[in-house]
Amino acid sequence: MALIFPRWTNYVPLGLAAGAPLVLGSIVFALWYWNSPSFTDVGYQPIQPVPFSHKLHAGDMGIDCRYCHNTVERGAGAAVPPTATCMNCHSKVQVESPRLAKVRESWETGKALEWVRVHMLPDYAFFNHSVHLAAGVGCKSCHGRVDQMEIVTQAEPLSMGWCLDCHRNPGAHIRPPDVQVTDMAWEPDGTERLTSHTLLPGQDPKTPGRPLVPPEHCSGCHR
Repeated sequence: MALIFPRWTNYVPLGLAAGAPLVLGSIVFALWYWNSPSFTDVGYQPIQPVPFSHKLHAGDMGIDCRYCHNTVERGAGAAVPPTATCMNCHSKVQVESPRLAKVRESWETGKALEWVRVHMLPDYAFFNHSVHLAAGVGCKSCHGRVDQMEIVTQAEPLSMGWCLDCHRNPGAHIRPPDVQVTDMAWEPDGTERLTSHTLLPGQDPKTPGRPLVPPEHCSGCHR
């Protein structure tokens, strides 16, 4: 009797059984990685209305982050500086620069510059800058070496897993009380023992600090 199907079709079920896990695994990996913040968010670099160089201002000139982002130590958000902050200097410096035309226009008209947010968290995630700075977490831990960036770029994924990794083991990100949180060049030398206690604002460094226990439960960030 003639065969309806060629003999090689006998191996199709075996091939499917062997290849299905590989295909399924590839699909899962693709969805896990290419849809993760490590791929979709890290490297985000929007074009701003004014070509502001953090490398020049924060790096070369050494302007402290808190001069522009002046609510970072006392509020949940790090304020975007108003045009008045820019004009504190640029009313006397580079007053005719074409790169600053929109800044001067904003100052004259009172219309705020529409800066593009770089680091964004979803509405269901709560983050408080002041709490982290009070605990001794430096700006670099989340934002990278902003003082070396001509255009600010997102350096970390800011995902839930990334945050929890720090909350479970914060030692590498906690700075001694005598180190400014805005010191971008500071690196831990492995001798700090600040994972369990940190100092209250204005507290004598010789006295015991308060327990440092970053929340790992859902309500810590989802309120």
